[in-house]
Amino acid sequence: MTTTIFALIILYLIYRWVISWIEYYSKLDKRLGESIWRYSYDYHVIGKRDVTLDDDETLVILRRKRNRAVTFMYLIFFLSFVIFMSFLNQILLRILSY
Repeated sequence: MTTTIFALIILYLIYRWVISWIEYYSKLDKRLGESIWRYSYDYHVIGKRDVTLDDDETLVILRRKRNRAVTFMYLIFFLSFVIFMSFLNQILLRILSY
């Protein structure tokens, strides 16, 4: 049980670190938006033309870095959820075993 608590603390610190990177990338260019949970505009929308590498190389590279950080954030978030469920399972087993 202490190892799951330790793992949750470590994952929370990694999560906060990734969030700070996402916020940093978002502040570099206002076109990326302020949302932490949403990927940047990287897909085709009918009636709008996406910015390509030929149009604005710095924005596209920055957007890809930010999207990688968002993907890593989701990985940490769902891994934390699984470990938290394990932690709750351990607590319930201790309660029910008495």
